[in-house]
Amino acid sequence: MPWDPVRDLLTMQERLESLFGRAAPGWAPAVDLVEQPDRYVLTVELPGCRRDDVRIDSTPDTVTITGLRPPSCTPEKYQQLERGQGPFSRSFRFAFPVDTDAVTADLVDGVLTITLPKSQAGATRIDVT
Repeated sequence: MPWDPVRDLLTMQERLESLFGRAAPGWAPAVDLVEQPDRYVLTVELPGCRRDDVRIDSTPDTVTITGLRPPSCTPEKYQQLERGQGPFSRSFRFAFPVDTDAVTADLVDGVLTITLPKSQAGATRIDVT
């Protein structure tokens, strides 16, 4: 995957905001975002989440995933805690518009896969003369 400095800066900003209390409370699940010629595919790690725990909102240029990962045990029993729990929210902006009516999502074995087809509306080929 080619290096994308803007993506890296946005990721660092998200992490810094969570450290200094400006981000929404909770945690940020790991996400892979792949752009294919006709669609974007988001893969989100959500261990322990059920379908009812997750909400996906999509506009032609943005998708937002919000939800709640329930705690796995009581805090006084933690020996080590590395997996996030509680509320989460992640938003992603796209360079090409998304067909919001054709977005699909599937949660299998704690992995949420969201397929966002690129919109063909408004795409016009202009011949150079």
